[in-house]
Amino acid sequence: MLVLNATYEPINVCTVRRAVVLLLKDKAELLERGGWELHSENATLARPVVIRLVSYVHVPRDAHRRKITRRAVFARDGWTCQYCGSHSNLTVDHVIPRSKGGTSSWENIVASCAPCNRRKGDRLPKQARMHPRHVPRTPRAEIFIHVASPTIPVAWLAYLPQAA
Repeated sequence: MLVLNATYEPINVCTVRRAVVLLLKDKAELLERGGWELHSENATLARPVVIRLVSYVHVPRDAHRRKITRRAVFARDGWTCQYCGSHSNLTVDHVIPRSKGGTSSWENIVASCAPCNRRKGDRLPKQARMHPRHVPRTPRAEIFIHVASPTIPVAWLAYLPQAA
């Protein structure tokens, strides 16, 4: 379930169970419901798909500087090889190889298919004549919504920035 801050800013993804607890404790309100209901012995609830917290939660501005993971790099790069555009057999590549002084930072790591990664090898982009399609950058915080749920439900799209 997508969790929005009181300001409608997407901040997290949670389980249906956690969403229901937040709703029952009046800590959140239901914005979008699923196609089926949840039943207990004495209650029936709409299945939450998008909830909004009633009180504003301060999210640290450096929350987007989370640990770099393969899935986070793939999500930032649209699950696409940054050299050829392939969507299969993805790995990560250091644009400036670590052996040549490159760092393991958001600005130096891109998604790459295995064939492109092998072809580039331990060379600089200029030497390999292979440059990433997009300059790698630190992702916005919303990208971690895509990491938590690579398949985004249609109901979430109205609440997520288009260029995450």
